[in-house]
Amino acid sequence: MKDLVAKINAEFETFKTESESLTEKGVKAAGARARKSTLELEKLLKEFRKVSIEESKK
Repeated sequence: MKDLVAKINAEFETFKTESESLTEKGVKAAGARARKSTLELEKLLKEFRKVSIEESKK
């Protein structure tokens, strides 16, 4: 579970960096990378929810 949380944090940092590049610097390609990052975050967060529920049942 710690590994999953580390992946979520790393992906969020990627999203944060890319979204800042888009909004502050106007880098259009960063928008695509930020959107891709949100899709990956969605997958990771769903996995976290699944693992969290399993852990709480123990």
